[in-house]
Amino acid sequence: MLLQAAHQVAGSQQYPKGALYLVATPIGNLADMSLRALHVLSLVDVVACEDTRVTGNLLRHLGLDKKLIALHQHNEVGGAQGVLALLQAGQRVAYVSDAGTPAVSDPGAHLVHAAQLAGLPVVALPGASSVTTAMSVAGDAHAQGFRFLGFLPSKGAARVNALREVLGQDHSVVLFEAPHRIEALATELAEVLPQGRVTVCRELTKQFESITTMDITTMADWLKGDANRLRGEFVLVVHAVPSAQDSQALSPAMEAILAELVRHIPVKQAAGLVADAAGLPRKALYDVALAHRQADQDLGESD
Repeated sequence: MLLQAAHQVAGSQQYPKGALYLVATPIGNLADMSLRALHVLSLVDVVACEDTRVTGNLLRHLGLDKKLIALHQHNEVGGAQGVLALLQAGQRVAYVSDAGTPAVSDPGAHLVHAAQLAGLPVVALPGASSVTTAMSVAGDAHAQGFRFLGFLPSKGAARVNALREVLGQDHSVVLFEAPHRIEALATELAEVLPQGRVTVCRELTKQFESITTMDITTMADWLKGDANRLRGEFVLVVHAVPSAQDSQALSPAMEAILAELVRHIPVKQAAGLVADAAGLPRKALYDVALAHRQADQDLGESD
């Protein structure tokens, strides 16, 4: 029934022979497979893939049986020539990575480049991507675009240097990290951007997905608070640092709330609550809250 629906909604488009089809696959939830991707996978002659075991399992779930050839980071340059030969012979070839959109941190770019140089058509089928999924849920209202780094270098000094080059600017930064290095990354982020904010996405689209936005300085303790937070696949969005103009962009209504809060709770707590609600840096809001507290005190003394 699913294949029939895929053919019905996607079958009217032209799918030329001798073309390379880049097919995005789910990043965790099988239900995120698009009908167009399913139709193309049923149509192609060969599926080139990062791992034949992973893709074979996916195709079985979809009710498909296709010839698979491995094309991964260790053989991509040489393996691309074999795919080109198939394309030049008039076969349709799909390329998929283990999860998400090919050639975005995953293999595929060399194959696409080789196909383009050979004058062969390349067709992209958009779909799931952990990068755009994390960005959409981060809510970084002050970002002027984003920069995707993927996995950082494995050595400490190189990692910190890479972070220093891109953090603290007006764009978000998207990172991938493995479970065994996530605690080290929390420490490194706090060293490079202690005043920053980060959205930690774990196991995106899967059963135990978690998405939490916090101050960078609290990330290490947050990870230690629950052993489950150290498990799974991580995508992090380090938020842009608001400009001076943004830092002052507290609406009159929010400032009135802040002024009222400081009459009842500590200044730091009031600033934190309003900063989180307004998406502004806590330090800037702390100064505003402190000014309101001082004004209240001065008023009390004058009375």
